[in-house]
Order: sequence, then structure tokens, then C-alpha cells
Amino acid sequence: MTSNKKVLAFVEESKNLCQPDQIVWIDGSEAQLDALRAEAVATGELIKLNEELLPGCYLHRTAVNDVARVEDRTFICTKDRDSSSPINNWMDSDEAYAMLKELYRGAMKGRTMYVIPYSMGPVGSPFSKIGIELTDSIYVVLNMAIMTRVGQNVLDTLGDGDFVKGLHAKADIDESKRYICHFPEDDTIMSINSGYGGNVLLGKKCFALRIASYLGKNEGWMAEHMLILGIENPKGEIRYIAAAFPSACGKTNLAMLIPPELYRKKGYKVWCVGDDIAWIRVGEDGRLWALNPENGFFGVAPGTSMKSNPNALLSTKKGTIFTNVVHNLDNNTVWWEGMGEEAPANAVDWKGNPWHAGMTDAEGKPVKGAHPNSRFTAPTKNCPCLSSEFEAPMGVPLSAIVFGGRRAKTAPLVYQSRDWNNGVFVGSIMASETTAAATGKVGVVRRDPMAMRPFVGYNMGDYFAHWLEMGEKTAHKPLIFNVNWFRTDDEGHFIWPGFGDNLRVLEWIIARCEGKVDAVETPIGYVPEAEDINVEGLDGVTTETVRELLTVDRDMWKEEAAGIEQFYGELTRVPEELYRQLETLKKNLN
Repeated sequence: MTSNKKVLAFVEESKNLCQPDQIVWIDGSEAQLDALRAEAVATGELIKLNEELLPGCYLHRTAVNDVARVEDRTFICTKDRDSSSPINNWMDSDEAYAMLKELYRGAMKGRTMYVIPYSMGPVGSPFSKIGIELTDSIYVVLNMAIMTRVGQNVLDTLGDGDFVKGLHAKADIDESKRYICHFPEDDTIMSINSGYGGNVLLGKKCFALRIASYLGKNEGWMAEHMLILGIENPKGEIRYIAAAFPSACGKTNLAMLIPPELYRKKGYKVWCVGDDIAWIRVGEDGRLWALNPENGFFGVAPGTSMKSNPNALLSTKKGTIFTNVVHNLDNNTVWWEGMGEEAPANAVDWKGNPWHAGMTDAEGKPVKGAHPNSRFTAPTKNCPCLSSEFEAPMGVPLSAIVFGGRRAKTAPLVYQSRDWNNGVFVGSIMASETTAAATGKVGVVRRDPMAMRPFVGYNMGDYFAHWLEMGEKTAHKPLIFNVNWFRTDDEGHFIWPGFGDNLRVLEWIIARCEGKVDAVETPIGYVPEAEDINVEGLDGVTTETVRELLTVDRDMWKEEAAGIEQFYGELTRVPEELYRQLETLKKNLN
């Protein structure tokens, strides 16, 4: 498979530690993957679904104690505490290695160790990076084969080069001994006692954000928690946008946006390059170019329907692995809450128990059939609106970078930063207000800079400084904007329709990038002239409504400024430039 001494040493060392019965190298061939699928079905790890209705699709259930990413068990491990982000979890790297080695010792006895060579980004692209994940889970192998480019051609491309090491062992799926540890200084990820995708598909957040953000800082590029989409106008011109949103802010819906009928008739199209992660570099032309390093979608199932996100749902119709959803026994397919179809009469819930709609527990509370964080792992190539530039080895050139959050009153529908440094400030103060579902408290502001709070592999203050440096290196910078689809009226109803109609706001953003429309200066940045947001065909939304959505309440922003100052105080090494930006905001508000 390979003569790379570093790869062979990593496999040998891990074999001696974990003591698997055998080692299987993943070559990426369909024959090998088919054999693994059959083996997983035979052991009950996977359930084969209806081949006519869902060709090549399977259902998987995780342990009941292992259903989501565990931020409190996720660590950045370095020699020096200050090199890690003060708002995330840190562990001394020597102590972490010592602890983990004891947990991994003999953890694969009686099991097979699979060696997965994978490429983040198109194989052979100068933007791409290679990882080797060792795992004792067929589920991980099959998911990685969807989410990344896997196989012998990856090893051939690697040659004698360096790679990111990933070691995963299910062990006993013991919550108290569950750790997802990142060693950015050593290009190493170690995950144990979990089988849930977000903790064990080590190419995803672990490599593509936590390790890659550190690599990017050292190598002069950026790894960001951003979707990438292309907007094609009636002339056939395409402009690309990267956008960052915290969870529950409509990121996947925006990545696969379907234009409103009015726009479709004119010839507008929206193309998805990526729904989650962007690697961004300065191109030879002085612009920023963004690449999606992934090869699949790892989406939340509940709420995904033909109404909310048809492109996402259609992407799951073949070659997909569903995790922790309802098994419809009547036709051997899957179901989840918010799918837009009637619940099956004869079904098994995500825990493997008989289930029907309307079931309640001992306390009379409704029993959900699918876990709220149930997932689908679907090949990107299934997406009906996939960009023709998805495999482009250099990515796509960015016209705009968009930040956003969920704010009931504070942030306007859209505003533009004054310049790059002000845009970095806008990204650094990103926040969402909690909904009752998240914490039981409503309206608590959680700061999530650039939507990277859980994913930065190094000190957050240094991360801001890196953004500022990237601006200095970029001759033709994209413009930076902030959007808020979630302004509410006094009864708590959303004022802006959202979903496909968000294209109306993106249209203004592109027009600003092309210098085609003016804007109004406010204390926080530039907002549109209300007349420049197209409301034609919108029910109940007028230009007057838009004018209201664009207001900037100075008293609210004074409170916001105090919150920003408090947040900066929790961080170390916040660049002076961002404090200058904060002072400017305060002066503008007065």
C-alpha cells in the first residue's frame, strides 16, 4: 500500500498499543467497501434499507449515551496553556498522551484495525491535505468513504510526505472515559470511547477545523466554519460567497438555497460548493479563494424536508448512511420528525424500540422517534445544486464574506463593514441568542466568533490576529457583511420570511461588491437603502417593513458594546486593532 516510513511507523506503534487481531488497509475500491457493508449488516451494526426506494442506503444506531459532539470532553492539547483558546478546554500534551495511552492499551483486542488514507480536498490539489485515520469501526470507514476522498490514490499522492495522524478506538463507549483530543503541535488527533460521527470522523471538525486552523496560521491560510455558495445572475455570471453562522441559524438551508420563483423565472441560480467548511487562501491574482475540503454532507435529519431544504433531502436518496432516525418497517425506509410525511404506523425508534406517533413516556411527555441530533451522511455528488467548481483544485474566488447570528432585536437584516479590519471586528463579536430548546433560558447572548468558538485549534486572540494579517496579504479583499434573518416583532414572530427569500439580501450584497448600489452609513456600518432590497412578490413585507428591519437602535448597541468588552476580557491577547474598533463603535453610538 505504501512505503512511507512515517505512515508505517504510525500503524505499527498503534498496533502494538491497541493490539487488534488484524489490520486491514482501505484501498477505496467499491468491492472492498461492499464487503465491509455486508459484514456490518451481518453483525447488526448496519441495517440495509429498501434498495428500490433508497439504493445503497443503510441505517445505524449509536449507543444511547453517545449521540452528539461532546464539547466538554474535547480538548486542545499543547505544551503551553496560553497557546490554546482560553474559552475552550486545554490539557497538557504530555499528560494527555500518558492518560490516553492507558485507555488505548489493548482497546482493539478481538477487533480489526482499519487504516484509512484520506484526502481533505480533491486528491492532488495543492490546497489539499492528507490524513491517516486508524479505527476499529466499520461505521467510521464507510462514513469516511462518503465524507472524504479515500483510497490507494491518496497514499500514492502522499508519497513520503507528512500527514495528520488520527487514532480512534470505540473501546467500551464509556462516557466517563470519552476523550476527543487534538495535538496541533504534532498533527495528531486521538478519539476514544465514542462511536458518534462528530467525535470519530476525524477528517471533519477535528482535522478540517481544529488542526487545519493551526496549520493555516503557520502556513498563511485560513480554515473556517463556512459554507461556500455561488450565485448565478441571468447573464450567467457567478459570484461566490463564504458565510459563517452558529448552529440553528440556517447554514445548510443557505448553502442549498432555492431562489424564489420570481428570481428563478429571471434566470437566477444558486450553486452549492460546500455546506460546512471552507479552506481559504490568497490566490496568485491577489483575491481570496475558497475550497471545500469535504466530499459529503453530515447533516441533521429532523426538520429536513421537501419544504425546508429539498436539495438536502434529495441528496440523501442514494448511497447514504442514516444514524439514529426512525426505521419504517412497513417499507424498510427511514423517517424523522419534521420530514413532512406522516409518521409510519409500524416503526422502530432510534433506540431500537417499537414506536408510533403520539407515544408518551411515564411522565406523559411525547417520545420522539428520531433523536433530535440524528444524522445523514450523504455524498456531495448527490446534491441537485452542486457547483460545477466543486472539484476545482484551487477552489473559487470570493466576492464576499458573510457573518450572521440569531438576534431578536439588535442586529439589522444586513450591514456591511467599513473595511477589512472592521469586518474582522464584526466577525469577532458574532453572537446568537439562545432558544429555549438549547438551555431552557431564552435570549442569553452566546458569543461565537466567526462561528469558530468550539473549533479553533489555538488561542482565539491569535486567531483574530491571523485574520488581520490575512487582510494585509490580500490585495483584492472580499467585502465583509453581517446578516440577521431572525428579527422578531413584539409578539415574537419573525419579520423576514427567510429561506429562499434570503437571496434578496444576497443580491444586494453582490451589488455592493460590484459597486452598483449605494448604502446608508450608521454607527455600526453601512445598511442598504430600503428601496434597494427587492420585496416584489413578498407577502406582508413592504419597503417600510425592510426600513424597520434595517434600523440600528443606539441604546441596544451600547449594551452590545458593553457585552463585547466583557467578552474580550475573557480572552487573552486580543489585538489592539480590535480594541480600537470597539472604541470607534462606542464613539459612533454617542
